[in-house]
Amino acid sequence: MPRMEDGADAIAFRLAYGAGAEKGLVPAFHGFAAGPGWAMMARMLAIIWHSRTGAARALAEAAHAASGGRSVLLAAGEAQPEHLLAAGGYLFACPENLGTMSGAMKEFFDRSYYPLLGQIEGRPYATMIAAGSDGQGAQAQLDRIVTGWRLRRVAEPLIVNLGAQTPEAILAPKIVPQTALQSAAELGAALSEGLATGVF
Repeated sequence: MPRMEDGADAIAFRLAYGAGAEKGLVPAFHGFAAGPGWAMMARMLAIIWHSRTGAARALAEAAHAASGGRSVLLAAGEAQPEHLLAAGGYLFACPENLGTMSGAMKEFFDRSYYPLLGQIEGRPYATMIAAGSDGQGAQAQLDRIVTGWRLRRVAEPLIVNLGAQTPEAILAPKIVPQTALQSAAELGAALSEGLATGVF
């Protein structure tokens, strides 16, 4: 994960171009090549989240707070296709429940998938998963869905393992470690900076 002290613009640059950024091996930016009107869209980051016990919400709020006012925070139950159309990129945050995304997050994708099909191709996205142990099931499910939208992943998945294994621990409100909140903040800052500067 890039370091916050590097600065959001440097983090965004590395997220977009990886090791090539260190060697100057980056392509020239010639503007967005999507459909008409793309250049006029607000380059805002949409952070869509769902949480049952507070962990995914805390991650989403940390990312939002670090975005410098360049993101919108949307609960999955309230997010509509028009919100995604109006955004330049996406950060999805949810818990893993029984090895998959939470039902409310899946319902958001069910509701939004076909109205947005073919309209948001190439836009950048990243993910944050709050998990009791693995988190890979929810992550893989989310990636399969957005592959249909042809979104472009620009950062490695952030999976926060909270180690909740008993029924009592799983259902209890969660306290997210500060290190995980810092990682979420770095991700939100980098994505919003990348969108604002045209890196993504």
